[in-house]
Amino acid sequence: MDTEKQARGKLILCPTPIGNLGDITERTLAALRDADIIAAEDTRNTLRLLNHFDIHTPMTSYHEHNKYEKADELVSKILSGQTIACVTDAGTPGISDPGEVLVKKAVEAGAEVTSLPGATAFVTALTVSGLPCGRFVFEGFLPTEKKERRIRLDQIKSETRTVILYEAPHRLKETLKELKDALGSKRKTAICRELTKIHEEIRRLTLEEACSYHDVNEPRGEYVLVIEGKSEAEAEAERKKVFEDMTIAEHVAMYEEKGADHKEAMKQTALDRGIPKREVYNALIEEKERDKADGGKI
Repeated sequence: MDTEKQARGKLILCPTPIGNLGDITERTLAALRDADIIAAEDTRNTLRLLNHFDIHTPMTSYHEHNKYEKADELVSKILSGQTIACVTDAGTPGISDPGEVLVKKAVEAGAEVTSLPGATAFVTALTVSGLPCGRFVFEGFLPTEKKERRIRLDQIKSETRTVILYEAPHRLKETLKELKDALGSKRKTAICRELTKIHEEIRRLTLEEACSYHDVNEPRGEYVLVIEGKSEAEAEAERKKVFEDMTIAEHVAMYEEKGADHKEAMKQTALDRGIPKREVYNALIEEKERDKADGGKI
């Protein structure tokens, strides 16, 4: 009997609406009703949701400030046979919230973990942005520490995929300015707020226009920023510019110094410069002949 009970214990990630209560699924409602405990990021927010759907499952607080020690406690309960439903304030647990730690610890302990499909703010924003959706990267919230933030912005600057960020209202103006300085004023963006709600707002602007707009309009609510990636043509031009002051022989030598054999170094040099490998070979022969001629002079 104890073995059967233990086999039933699991962690279920339950997505909650990001705005419109009608977006909750029947599976999520059933999981919340059937769970032994609901681990909630903010029990006050979750209580309003549970009351709306007449759900009376006990709750426990699981948030940013207790995520490590509380995760150990919750995993212990799962291993003893209890089913824990994890919810965030809005959206899918584990995306830029403490649920990530709970999942990691549960997996490491060998507990069963399952995630139900449902609302996620960044997917909703991406699909309405009007920007390419085939290749994208989700960055969550930018780091608050200055050095880490600068490094992340430098990485985003080189990104050719569509970039998605979350941002709080009190930091939005600063973030938009930093993005404009790093990526350029003409980079397209979609600024999304109140997603799925009555007053849903998506502003499709350049970063320069976005900064100007929020200079006179105070940000309110949580934001999702969807930002156009660098064009492949621009990225290719920048890659080639790196090698403009380098001879082909120096270019090949650079890869050899990094551990590549001669053939691989030639191949990579040709790819970098967008030229045939034969052209690299001929340039190396010509440079070798010049070196010989120069060496024979008095």
